[in-house]
Amino acid sequence: MTQIRKFVIPLMASFAWIACNEQQQKPIGASHNEQLVQQYFAYFNQHDFVKMANMYADTAEFKDPSLGKGIVKQTRQQTIAKYTELVKVFPDLHDEVVKMYPSGDNHLIVELIASGTGPDKAKFELAICSILTIEHGLITKDFTYYDNFDETKK
Repeated sequence: MTQIRKFVIPLMASFAWIACNEQQQKPIGASHNEQLVQQYFAYFNQHDFVKMANMYADTAEFKDPSLGKGIVKQTRQQTIAKYTELVKVFPDLHDEVVKMYPSGDNHLIVELIASGTGPDKAKFELAICSILTIEHGLITKDFTYYDNFDETKK
């Protein structure tokens, strides 16, 4: 019995140590949020803006240079309309996720490159950073940053 204890106790301690270390390496919920955002960009790249918009709360907060200054609240329908109009101008619009950075349980920072072809047939690439807040499996805030210097000169 003593020999069994000498073997079992260290083995149990090893399992407990491994389990604790695995939990510390990845924040709870980060993997689910990353999967959600990967699906979001898959819908975006398929130009399925109805499915993409359904990943937002009924009304979400946006910070986006194309919407003006400050925080703007938009419904799912407004999001669908915005991106439907955008692909009329850039029919091959595509986002490539470079990296995702989980921040706490409900924030995800996404680094991406948007690309496409304009009406003048000129190709473009635009570096973008989005900070997404995800609550109860839905995006409630989408704060997106990119250089829109050309937009502001008009």
